[in-house]
Parts: sequence; structure tokens; C-alpha cells
Amino acid sequence: MRVGRVRRALAVAALLVATACGHGGTSRPPPAPGHWKLIFHDEFDGSSLDTRRWATCYDWNRDGCTNSSNHEEQWYLPGQVTVGNGALSLTAVRRPTRGSDGKTYPWTSGMISTGRDHWDGRPRRTFTYGYFESAVRIPSQAGMFPAFWMMPASRHTPPELDVMEFLGSTRQVLMSTHWRGGDGARRTERGTYGPEDFPADYHVFALLWTRHELTWFVDGVARLRVTDPERVPHVPMEVLVDLAVGLPHSPPPSVREARMTVDWVRVWQQ
Repeated sequence: MRVGRVRRALAVAALLVATACGHGGTSRPPPAPGHWKLIFHDEFDGSSLDTRRWATCYDWNRDGCTNSSNHEEQWYLPGQVTVGNGALSLTAVRRPTRGSDGKTYPWTSGMISTGRDHWDGRPRRTFTYGYFESAVRIPSQAGMFPAFWMMPASRHTPPELDVMEFLGSTRQVLMSTHWRGGDGARRTERGTYGPEDFPADYHVFALLWTRHELTWFVDGVARLRVTDPERVPHVPMEVLVDLAVGLPHSPPPSVREARMTVDWVRVWQQ
């Protein structure tokens, strides 16, 4: 058992987190009533990414990808996704990279998704309702946009569920649901938790998604709850973890590299 995992397991127990973090430890059910089953998980204990579970791009992958609607500064490539020492690493590097869209991006970075390898493929896994959790250590460098989130298998957003995002700050986590109102306009409800020195160690970010509610947890403590029926989605979703760059501002010139590490990802359903 690695020392880092022992430390995290002790912290989790102290905070009454619903999941044990230790290597080889048992996973405990979510902090919600009902009988739960662990239906998807990756502890990243191997030496390479399990491509049966994960793609390394969005569904529109063609020799890499990006999220052009956000005007992000990275082009995602599989080489920026590594597994070792019991963790997944997504590494952003300041390296001009020409995308298959013909544009040159100042950064390259990594992401994983339970979606498809290409537009016409089938998603690896989609989920409708459940408890979604991940132990993540975000980078400390400015200009990074790490996220653990979910988008519809239809690829039409909204809806969208953001379990965690760090946008313009490493001390304040954002938790969001996005939906389309009755008038067709895009709408968002967002909560925050902090300040806290999130890059200093791993933290467990989780979302309970049922037919009637959305509840976000940070280190086992509920931080935001949404029950308005209009704001709770009911469509199959893919799970994504990514390290985007350049939102809301570009990294300062002194930043050349940043790394986001993930101890594990788990999905429970009733």
C-alpha cells in the first residue's frame, strides 16, 4: 500500500467519506439510502490505460480533438494520458500542436471518456442515474481548466452535469447542472465550495443523480442539492475527465507544463 494512499484513506475515514481510498481496499456504498452496486470502476493500478473502458478524446476524435465551442488552447492527444504508480496522469504541455482541423494550438493535453473512438462508433459505457465519484489532485498552475463531468451520449448539450470544475481558481470548486429552459434558452445552476488548497492533495468529488435530485459531494460532505425537475436530466451520459487549458485566461508565459492526477473513478447504481 502506497504511503500517499494510506494518508488519503485516513483522511477519508475522518471525513466520513463514502469510499475507501486505499490500494486494494473495499469500496463502500454511496451516502444515500438504497441498495447500491459498483457497476464501473478503474483504480488505475496497471501500467497503461485500459482502452476497453476509456477513449482518449471526444466522440469527434480524428487524430485528436478539442472543444472548439469553449475556444480552449489545447489539442488532446493520447500520448498525454499515462497510467503508473497507481494513478492516471493527464499532462498539459506548452507545445504548438497542429490539429486535424487545420489550426495550430499552443498546448497539447490529455483527457479520458467512456465514449466512442470516432463519430460513428458506439460508446464504451453510458449511465442514466447513479453515484459518480473520483479522487483527483488538480494542478496548481494558473490557466488550467481541470474537470470531471458528464455529457449526453447523443452529443447534444445541454443537458450537462459537471461534478467538478476549476475555472480561474484552484481554491474554489464549481459544481453545475446545465439544461435548456421551456423557451429553448440554455440555463445553468452552479454551486461553489472553498476556499481550500485543492492542489495540495487528492480530494473526492462526487455526484448523486436520481430521477428527482442532484446532490454534489466534496470529500464526503454534501455541498449542493438541486431538486427542480427541469434541472435534473434523464438521458444516458458519458463520463469524462479532462485537463483543458486557457479558460478563462491563458496560462502565464512562465507555465510550461501542468499535470492532473486521478487515483480512481467509480460509478454506482441502485
